[in-house]
Amino acid sequence: MATPNDLQELIRLFTARKMSMMAAMGQVKALQSKNLRSIAQIADAPLATVEEALSGDAKAAKSLHTACKNHEKKSGTKRGADDGMAPAEVKKPKLETHRRDLDYGSMSGDDLEASLELPSEEDEDIIRKTTILTNRAPLFLAFAVELLRYTMPEQPLSSRLSLAQAVVSANSRTKAISIGIEKAPPGGEEKAPEGQPKITIMNRPIPVLKRSGYTWSGSSQPASSNASSVTLQGSQPNPRGWTASQKLTSRGSVFIAHAIPITSPATRPAVFKSLMAEKPELETATHNAWAIRTSFGSSPLKQEASFDDGESGCGSFLLQQLRDLDISNTLVVLTRWYGGIMLGPDRWRLMKECLNDALSSQKRTSSLNGEPVWALNLEDKSPSTSTVGMPIHRPEGARNYILRAFAPADESGKKTVTAANEEKQENLGRVLGALRLLFSSWAGILSRDELDKRAWTWYMNLRPDVDAGPAGWGAKGTLNLGRILDLKRKETS
Repeated sequence: MATPNDLQELIRLFTARKMSMMAAMGQVKALQSKNLRSIAQIADAPLATVEEALSGDAKAAKSLHTACKNHEKKSGTKRGADDGMAPAEVKKPKLETHRRDLDYGSMSGDDLEASLELPSEEDEDIIRKTTILTNRAPLFLAFAVELLRYTMPEQPLSSRLSLAQAVVSANSRTKAISIGIEKAPPGGEEKAPEGQPKITIMNRPIPVLKRSGYTWSGSSQPASSNASSVTLQGSQPNPRGWTASQKLTSRGSVFIAHAIPITSPATRPAVFKSLMAEKPELETATHNAWAIRTSFGSSPLKQEASFDDGESGCGSFLLQQLRDLDISNTLVVLTRWYGGIMLGPDRWRLMKECLNDALSSQKRTSSLNGEPVWALNLEDKSPSTSTVGMPIHRPEGARNYILRAFAPADESGKKTVTAANEEKQENLGRVLGALRLLFSSWAGILSRDELDKRAWTWYMNLRPDVDAGPAGWGAKGTLNLGRILDLKRKETS
């Protein structure tokens, strides 16, 4: 039976042959359909079976078949099985960075998690002999990734990378403003949409979105067994059930959308009136267009209605969006304060963004009980492929960053780019391993909240020394990883 390691090895075999991650995932899925789930299984399978899995591409099948056979010979596994000798030691394979955004929707949970694999080295002798040269941000990112392994153990690696990147981005933004590199936004920091849940990681509130239905092999345990139950800030449900988008402004016009679950068209007038009573400023708007779509008993038919309120075509546009998203039992209201300038086709984009934002709010939860989450990126105005109109901190970006962030302190002699990157990858494994040993030594003693607070103190004590102010922004310093191990809890007899 194939293991997650087999899947990771197979993906690395493809990417090492200059194949993109997306193409590699497609090949892996095709092979899995023929029960070819590991390099060994492909090497032992008839060439015709491999060719059939790859849609009859004889050239690609022969190339892959040969590569798998060569891999098996180099690994020494066949020799060990035939003559009783121990398999030859295999060098740890190089992990590849992602050159483009991953398409989460086309990947299984296991495929996504495998594609984000990080190195790890927990040999304390090796760790203590390692001194790295780095700046503060990647060390902070590594701290957060490993901390979340213990404070939110139910979160998969993809979520931990997303959350960790959000923490680092928030910290960097605050620091840049405090030392004068960036100016504070006129209206303050970008605010999360109304009712957006947040969790706190290392003193930073992070807005999150639940990843509904996401499963992977590490999620088989019941959530209650070891999952954290986290109360989210600012997530008290609206008593009337309305969720709101952020306001969008263009050439004087202001747009905002609201959405609410509704089961009967007959209640629409009263529900609409409740919104106006709750937010009387909406009645000052130029237009309050709406659309409603509800189920008709057990029939597949839907009851639909819409109203423009003077915003030509808006009601039917909203209704079509609900159809396209296959959303029913929902009432949406699009409000516009007209600014005196015609926006042309751009108004449809603004309406759609507001609508998606309001609908996304209905996916938000007031607590976590083992569900994986994404960290929202409020600074990114482009839509995310993984959520409905909600940009996120992408895990592959965080992974790419730390794979190349930890150089050796004594860089002597010329090295190829490949050799230098491999050395940085090894150092990342040692950084993560040291942090894992540190956090695991305290995890059974400190509560999760206490461990989170302690992690911030440890990071502040360990971060590289750099010049204060703008001169130190992005500057690098050294850190001997033995200092991390020195913070481990001392065993008592």
